This record gives sequence, structure tokens and C-alpha cells, in this order.
Amino acid sequence: MENLEGLFEQVPELLVTYGMKMIFAIIIFIIGKYLSTLAKKLTCKLLVKKKVDQTVVSFVGNMAWSLVFVFTIVATLGQIGVQTASLVAVIGAAGLAIGLALQGSLSNFASGVLMVLFRPCRVGDYVDAAGISGVVNEITIFSTKLLTTDNKLIIAPNSAMMDGTIINYSAMDTRRVDLVIGVSYDADLAATKKVLTQVLESNQYVLKDPVHAIGLAELADSSVNFVVRPWVKTSDYWPARFEILEQIKLALDDANIGIPYPQIDLHVKETPSV
Repeated sequence: MENLEGLFEQVPELLVTYGMKMIFAIIIFIIGKYLSTLAKKLTCKLLVKKKVDQTVVSFVGNMAWSLVFVFTIVATLGQIGVQTASLVAVIGAAGLAIGLALQGSLSNFASGVLMVLFRPCRVGDYVDAAGISGVVNEITIFSTKLLTTDNKLIIAPNSAMMDGTIINYSAMDTRRVDLVIGVSYDADLAATKKVLTQVLESNQYVLKDPVHAIGLAELADSSVNFVVRPWVKTSDYWPARFEILEQIKLALDDANIGIPYPQIDLHVKETPSV
């Protein structure tokens, strides 16, 4: 009975002692969470001011947030009485198991670091990678966010991006438009080539340097195929392609040069009756 009474007498003291620790722990966590967000904002702001690439800005900003947040967790646990030195030792001992369990995540993290270092693509680039085509919206620690042309957001693991081939359509300032134009076998080849040349020389998107190329590529089953290869600015690729195709069709119609469709000539041979 006396032990029970003694325990009740210690309750207020325990509440004050551990209650204050919990309150301070909560305060530390809230402040630390705020500071982690602030660290990310300040880091990104500083890198943007230094005109660092947006890809690096995003990645380093996420790293700054992670580091401050981990420090906050350790400080919070230390406040409530957890021995942080022992915690570090436990984490170190469990490192191998965690590494094996999180192979995919660690691979994505390593791939994210490689993407930032070697920059196969940057924020704003139009790429074809991991079976996805889209504009790079953000590169985070573990994944890359791509925005497709029909406005879908696709999140791809960084390891999938780095393990495959990345086709970066935005890496160069200029890009060649490859077109195949088929005309009738009855068409005047010299006149056809002249019409195609005039279209390219008058088009607003086609660059003078590098010089465009026009040549007879193939005598196909139903048409004589010309390759038409103008150079345009990368940002103008699709508007240029659409406009050039439309202008070629209209110009060939005006010149009475036919564009055939696939067809088969069928010859019927009559067999004399017996």
C-alpha cells in the first residue's frame, strides 16, 4: 500500500519531467520541419541566383531538405531520452539489411546522382526514355517526372531512365525534319524537285544553314519517292513539319503533280474455250 502511495506521489513529478521533454521534442520537430523546408527554399533560391541548371537546383534542394529533416529526427529522439549514439550504432548494424531490402531505392538514388552529374537530360528537355516520351518536369532523388504531350504526368524511376537509352530531342539547337514525298511515275522529276525546293526556300521555319537536302530516294511500287530534309530550330520542329507538309501538298496540286495512293494493276487473261 505504501509503495502504491509512493508511486502516486511520483506521478506529478514524472508528468512534469517527461511531459516537458515531450513538449520540447514536439517543438523541436515542428521547428526542424520548418527549417528543412526553409533550407530547401534558400538553397534553390541561391542556386537560381547563381544561374545553376534547373535540374541541379531541384536535386540539391531535395538533398538539403532531407539532410535537415534527418537531423531533426535525431534531435527529436534525443530530446525524449533516446540515446542517439546507440541509435546510430543500430542503424549502422542494420545498414546491410536495409541496403538489401532497398536495393531498388538505392539504385534509383545512385541513378539520380549520375543524372545530375552527367546531365543526359535537363528540366524542360523533350526526351524518349524508359519507353516514355515527354518533357522533363522534375528530377528528384529517386524518380524523374515527365509531362507527356497530352498533359499526363508520368513518374519514372531514375534507374529505369539511366539503364536504358535516352534520346534527347532538345539537346541540340537545330533538328532535321525527315520527310518522304511520293509522286506519280508520270510526274516530271525535274519539275517536282523544283517545286519542293521552292517550298523549302520560302518557308519561314527552314534554316539557310545547314542547307536542306532533296533527292530521289526510291522507285517504289506505286510512287517515285523523294526525301526532303530541311533543318529547323529544335523549338520549331513540329510547327515546321506540319506547315511544310501542307505547303508541299498545295504546291504539288498547283503544279498538277499527282501524289498516288497504293494500287495494284490487275491483268485478266482470257483463256479460249474448248
